[in-house]
Amino acid sequence: MESLVVRTLPGHQDYSSISDAMHAFTDGRDESTADEIWLLEHTPVFTQGQAGKPEHLLFTGDIPVVQSDRGGQVTYHGPGQLVAYCMIDLARKKLGARALVTAIEEALVSLLNRYGVEAYPKVDAPGVYVKEQKIASLGLRIRKGKSFHGLALNVNMDLEPFRRINPCGYAGMTMTQLGAFVEDVSVSDVLEKIVTELMEKLNYSGCQFKTGLSDT
Repeated sequence: MESLVVRTLPGHQDYSSISDAMHAFTDGRDESTADEIWLLEHTPVFTQGQAGKPEHLLFTGDIPVVQSDRGGQVTYHGPGQLVAYCMIDLARKKLGARALVTAIEEALVSLLNRYGVEAYPKVDAPGVYVKEQKIASLGLRIRKGKSFHGLALNVNMDLEPFRRINPCGYAGMTMTQLGAFVEDVSVSDVLEKIVTELMEKLNYSGCQFKTGLSDT
């Protein structure tokens, strides 16, 4: 079992800047580079995945649309949503893409169960759901055996922007959040819990927390 670096990024982060940083990390890592998970909230943004179709953008208004090289269709990121980007050497861990998706979904289900929320994944629609409403989205990219991008868990946020799109390409999909079931919950409440669950499901022995992207 190997260790993990977990980075918490303060404030609300610009999507394009973080995407560039993920690419730089993935391109620059070697066989000895520790896997990393980045935990953050984004400034409001719609991201259009590789398979994204413009008809799923209904009325974006004042929120920018950014193209992303992750899998999937369009989604929304904003304050009050916990994003966890998973930079994992899948070849080193002998882990396939489907197994990675399953592990992340199981981590989210376990996390929500801690709060008494009964959640489940769907075989035909990646992500995690509660009572047929989507509470967490997944969008990953794997290049040369390395993963990046990750998950987005709706914690306590303004869900209105999701009504401006067909979330993940599904017309009429209803989004929900942890705050609909648990009073006064915040992203900071959930941070360490999701790390614990991801470490268990992805088989890491320990982790080192760091703040920001720089080690200096």
